[in-house]
Amino acid sequence: MYWAEFFTIAIAHLFAVASPGPDFAVVMRQCITGGTRSGLWTSFGVGTGILLHVSYCLLGVALLLSSSPGLFDTVKIVAALYLLYLGLQSLRASFKLAVPATQTGFATGLRPIRAFLLGFFTNGLNPKATLFFLALFTLVIDPGTPLGIQIVYGIYLALATFAWFASLSLLMGRQDVRGFVLKAGVWFERGMGIILLALAAQLLLSRS
Repeated sequence: MYWAEFFTIAIAHLFAVASPGPDFAVVMRQCITGGTRSGLWTSFGVGTGILLHVSYCLLGVALLLSSSPGLFDTVKIVAALYLLYLGLQSLRASFKLAVPATQTGFATGLRPIRAFLLGFFTNGLNPKATLFFLALFTLVIDPGTPLGIQIVYGIYLALATFAWFASLSLLMGRQDVRGFVLKAGVWFERGMGIILLALAAQLLLSRS
């Protein structure tokens, strides 16, 4: 009975998760600098962050945020400051690399809990993700859909997000791929830093 609704959600989510954004940037950076393990833990954090947005929607908090420009702008500012911090950290790391990095030129990666929290907060603080899930739960999902079914949708979205970024981690965390990118380690770090700073600026400029 709900298969049509589910497939609509799945397709919309596929296009959303595949588009470059903060989640992609932080997972990519962790894969290259820390390897597959670090990327997987970051991906797990991103996937868990999806459950936060789903919970917002089920509880009506996302609707409250979107209908209150001042409150939503506050969320955007917090998210922008977090991305600004990550971007500056990446730029700072680039200046510590006195010579082009080799495969062992970077640290072994963040501890699992730190990598998880990085992914969780990057996704959980993303206001665009909040709006995306609000649109799903108000425009795509019928109000009459049982709460249990909506929870299943949410779990699927979290698992699908993790699967996408885990696949990216398995690919980008390979030694040959890392070695190729790390030969230009300084510029990789600076590029990631600039991307994160640009995303932060985009959030600030999009305030109400």
